[in-house]
Amino acid sequence: QVRLVESGGGLVQAGDSLRLSCEASEGTLSSVDVGWFRQAPGKERGFVASINWSGSVTNYADSVKGRFTISRDDAKNTVYLQMNSLKPEDTAVYYCSRKGARGLAAYTYWGQGTQVTVSL
Repeated sequence: QVRLVESGGGLVQAGDSLRLSCEASEGTLSSVDVGWFRQAPGKERGFVASINWSGSVTNYADSVKGRFTISRDDAKNTVYLQMNSLKPEDTAVYYCSRKGARGLAAYTYWGQGTQVTVSL
C-alpha cells in the first residue's frame, strides 16, 4: 500500500516562490520515479516535472523550465518541487505521483493534491 501526501500549497503573488512536498506516509518513494502534475480549472491534468529513481535525471514541462526544480530526499521519503517566479498561469491543483516500480512506465499512485493560487 502506498499513500502520498502533498503539502506546501497556498495563495501567493506573482513572482513569489513556494516549495511543495510529497511524502509517502505509507510505502516508499525510494527507488522509483516520481512526478509532479497539475490540473487547472477546466483543464486536463498535465505533466510538470519528474525525477528518476536515483535523482540523476529530471524532466520538466517547457512552461516551467528554469523556474521549477524537482528534487528528492529518500532518507525523508519525500520529493520536493521548488517553484520560483510564479505566474498566475501556474494556478492549479498540484499532484505528486510515483510509478508502480522501477522500470515501469505508468504512474500508479497519486496523492490528493495541494492547491496553488497565484494572484497578480
